[in-house]
Amino acid sequence: MVNLNKIIQAKRTIDGFVAKTPFGLAPKLSKIANAQIYLKKENLQITGAYKVRGAFNKIAHLTKAQKQCGVVAASAGNHAQGVAISARHFGVRAVIIMPEAAPLSKVVGTKALGAEVILKGNNFDEAYAYSLEFAKENGMSFIHPFDDELVQAGQGTIALEMLDEISDLDYIVLPVGGGGLISGAASCAKQINPNIKIIGVGASGAPAMYESFRKKKQCNSSSVRTIADGIAVRDASKITLSHILESVDEMVQVNDEEIANAILYLLEQQKVVVEGAGAVGVAAILEKKFKYKKDAKIGVVLSGGNIDVQMLNIIIEKGLIKSYRKMIIHVTLVDKPGALTGLTEVLRDTNANIVKIDYDRFSTKLSYGDAMITITLETKGKDHQESITKALNKKGYEFSQEF
Repeated sequence: MVNLNKIIQAKRTIDGFVAKTPFGLAPKLSKIANAQIYLKKENLQITGAYKVRGAFNKIAHLTKAQKQCGVVAASAGNHAQGVAISARHFGVRAVIIMPEAAPLSKVVGTKALGAEVILKGNNFDEAYAYSLEFAKENGMSFIHPFDDELVQAGQGTIALEMLDEISDLDYIVLPVGGGGLISGAASCAKQINPNIKIIGVGASGAPAMYESFRKKKQCNSSSVRTIADGIAVRDASKITLSHILESVDEMVQVNDEEIANAILYLLEQQKVVVEGAGAVGVAAILEKKFKYKKDAKIGVVLSGGNIDVQMLNIIIEKGLIKSYRKMIIHVTLVDKPGALTGLTEVLRDTNANIVKIDYDRFSTKLSYGDAMITITLETKGKDHQESITKALNKKGYEFSQEF
């Protein structure tokens, strides 16, 4: 395990720069889960994610000569910002290699913190390989996002803060990508209280660490695809896997649909904005991915909140449709004056609120003299949508619904 004394020392190092984020009870989620759920809101960290903890601790320990040469990091976004802001604090040049598909918000955020950004590779692992070459060629120190004890110790300070506030936690639930966070946090928790249960949560679209834990040996993936870009790591690390096998009790997976539901739940019910990786722990609880006793005290780390606005918009739109609060219908009408008025009158009588309407008379898929009307409705649940369907059928309208 990562030595507890090194985690305590890391806490002293980062204090005054890294925020001690809120850790509080989530009453609504607790009621659903039939347990006491506490959320560690690292989405409110100074860079919007926990990664600054490990990055700051690592850069703080570089020699004067190493600081003068500068630092290099590979990151999908959050580690990048952690390294950038820490390097700026110490007056150190920082070059960040990011995958070409990295969210624009994270690229812009990293540059705003003073770092140079180079986009390279289709995923984290390709960006990582290039960053090692770049660091070697330029004589710069490489700041690894997870395979470094000082970085892991910095991440472990999260558990130190959680247990300082609620010492009798039964479970700590953590996202798992490369394994740096869970290595530090699980090591910290187990050395303070060996009886605490550590649950790691991975994305099913990036299964390397989950499969490695299950088979107790390193298993890499051929590719990754998940909305949780912060944990979209293709290859499992032998170093962090050894920590995980020693200190983690259970590993579970959640898929993109479950992650999206958790993001929307946190936004609506907790008034908290999190990214995909930050939502996996809550997704695991909502989907009952692991067993726990009634009224158990469970600490869940919301690891980051740097979600791309476009992705958040898609999640909200899909969520509204799934929860029957939005209805999109395609209606075929005879293209003549008054046809649209008749349709809208039917919708008015069902108390459906039209929020968007599109009138297409030029589609080659239509019969001559017809028009396709696409209408987006604001609705009040499944029963309301069924009443709208019945009303349209009764009036003889041909239509299809978009799901």
